Amino acid sequence: RAVAGPDVPLIVTTDLHANHSAKRVAACDAIIGYDTYPHTDMAERGSEAADLIVRAVRGQVRPAAAIRTLPLIWSAECQVTAHMPMREVLDRVHEAERRAGILSATISTGFPWADVPNMGASVMVVADGDRELAQRTADELGDWIWERRDRWYIAPMKLEDALRLRKLSANEPTILADMADNTGGGAPGDSTHVLRECVERDLPDALFLYMVDPETAEQAHAAGAGATIRARVGGKSDPRQGEPVVMDAEVVALSDGQFLYDGPMYSGTTGNFGPSAWLRQRGANVVVTSVRMQPLDQAFCRSLGIDCAKMQYIVVKSAAHFRSGFEKLSAEIYNIDAPAMHSHDYTTLEYRRRGPVYPLDLS
Repeated sequence: RAVAGPDVPLIVTTDLHANHSAKRVAACDAIIGYDTYPHTDMAERGSEAADLIVRAVRGQVRPAAAIRTLPLIWSAECQVTAHMPMREVLDRVHEAERRAGILSATISTGFPWADVPNMGASVMVVADGDRELAQRTADELGDWIWERRDRWYIAPMKLEDALRLRKLSANEPTILADMADNTGGGAPGDSTHVLRECVERDLPDALFLYMVDPETAEQAHAAGAGATIRARVGGKSDPRQGEPVVMDAEVVALSDGQFLYDGPMYSGTTGNFGPSAWLRQRGANVVVTSVRMQPLDQAFCRSLGIDCAKMQYIVVKSAAHFRSGFEKLSAEIYNIDAPAMHSHDYTTLEYRRRGPVYPLDLS
């Protein structure tokens, strides 16, 4: 704002998981956040922001923004917008957007791994020339969310509980979301707890997506497809990620890591995981990559010759974005919190700067 001056419309688009503050809202004319998780509406929100800029430049509207901050942690499992309870939240947000004088409404669920004073959820509303209307609407939505705060948080599940609950369906795989090693949230992507457990249990037809391990990928490429290698898989970034799992694995297929996403998230764009390999030891199928990225769809697996639908277990290092391309495979999905750096057990995180939040400090 200091660079652009006071009269230039400044419209900001952000992720659904941003930590917002009154200072940020005061510095711009409007903040428009994604409506979906997994994020499949990025282009639509960009178009919405561009349209608002045009209307503001033409003098057709005068955006006036307000924020209501909410001191709460919102569980990843409760944020998936295609399902309850998050669907009800978005329904109320969209109802508010249809009201006279309201230009935009945004719910932000926050990012609890950021140790900042304004960590938490928020509601932002933009009205046409009426900041008081924007604030009343933001407070109304914020009050409704806060009164139901117990609906937006569930305690994380452990791996052993998910395996115990598995229904052993013969027709579809069970998906285990290893969300504590979610590379989309900043994790290294090489935690080994789930892989080790599944290898020791000798689970059949288990697929692991993706183990970020450039060293093992290079070893596989040097050996060539069809070779058997003794590899120390994963566990190389940080002690909290676990020790490497020693595997005598067949190199089933190799890739330079380049492929085309087929969506719905990032559909039509190219991805590059760097040198990658499909390794197999008995029932454990591990895709090792050289570049950190969440599994968003099945396109890269298909490029290696993997049919995900034929697996009994699929372990994804992701919290929710994997649903964009994998949810159609199975209704049996468990978000698990295995030991790793990006833990969803927030009592284990060392906060120093954030304020009190529900459910850690507030009831």
